[in-house]
Parts: sequence; structure tokens; C-alpha cells
Amino acid sequence: MLRLLALPLALVAFGAYDSSVKPLPAPLERTLDARFWELGCPVPLADLRLLTVTHWGFDGRERTGQLVVHRDSASELATVFRKLHALKFPIRHMKLGDMYGPRRARPADGDISGSFHCRRAVPSPCGSGSGNWSNHAYGHAIDLNPNENPYVGCGAVHDPRSRPYVDRTPLRKGMVTPAVVRAFASIGWGWGGAWTGDTKDYMHFSTTGG
Repeated sequence: MLRLLALPLALVAFGAYDSSVKPLPAPLERTLDARFWELGCPVPLADLRLLTVTHWGFDGRERTGQLVVHRDSASELATVFRKLHALKFPIRHMKLGDMYGPRRARPADGDISGSFHCRRAVPSPCGSGSGNWSNHAYGHAIDLNPNENPYVGCGAVHDPRSRPYVDRTPLRKGMVTPAVVRAFASIGWGWGGAWTGDTKDYMHFSTTGG
């Protein structure tokens, strides 16, 4: 499986931002069709695009990351990641294999940024799910650094690694900042950290904010 995901990445010049938007390569389509997409999902695979961007890692080095997003948002998201690159906002893991590879090969820390996954909305730690399609099922949502930006319900999180980050002050490496929120807001995307009430999704950005 990882061999199928070893797709060519854009060449990155040090200190420079680069991005590309391309149709899904056939090996990636087959991978998604096997585990992350099925008949009945709200978008066909033909409506998805592979977005490749330069980003900063937690080690202070530039990386090349990839996301699967809806074609109607791909170019705008490339501009958002240009702004995140200029901010030197660090993203720990954003490779295709991190999101779609075999579980045994994914990063052990689980701090994986990703987008498309045909699934229902995740229930709050203190409630039940709506049963509606998640924005991720449309390629209209991105989660950034989930360990540092947890999904919190009634002050609770599922993953103990995220508990130190329920307290949002002070800002620490990888936590979403106001400048990151503004970068997504520039294309009309909302942030789950701005939800009213006691449930927050600090990792989550989407076209609807939900």
C-alpha cells in the first residue's frame, strides 16, 4: 500500500513556497476506493484533487505535504497554505501515507493533518453524533495538528495526548493561532475553535465552519 502512495512530489526550493493542484493519480484513487470512499458518498472521486504544498515541519525545516480536497476549493487552499508558510506555522505530519497508508505505517503519535475522508460527523466526547455527513466527506474540511488542537466536548478529549492543549493559553508550537484562523477566513472558511457552547474542534477548518 505504501508503494502505491509513493507519488511524485513537487520539487521545493529552500525558503520558497510551491504548490500544485492535480487530478487524483490512479493509485491514490484505488486506495481511497478501498477504505476511504464508497458508493453513496456525497462526492465522486472525479470531483477531488491532490493538493501539494510546501509547509514547515516541527523541526524547523521545509516539507512537502499533500491533501485530498474538493476541486472547488483546491486553488483557494493553495493560497491559504502560502500564508501558513509565510507565518512559518509548523505542521507535524501531512503526507498521503500518514493519512491513507496502512495503520502500522502511520506516525505513532497520531498527529496527522488531513482532509478528505468519506465519513459521518464525529460525536462529541460528551454527546452523540448528528448522523450527517462530515465536511471531510466532501473534501471541504482540513484538520491541522490534532494533538495540539483537540476536539473538546464538555472539557473532555478522547486522546490523553491532547489533554495539555485543552487549555489554549499560552500558545505553543503547532497550536492554531489567530493568524492561522485569518488565513482560512480569507477564503471564507470557518474554524471549529470558534463554535459557541462548550464543544470546540480546534483542529478543524471548513467551508461552513461546522
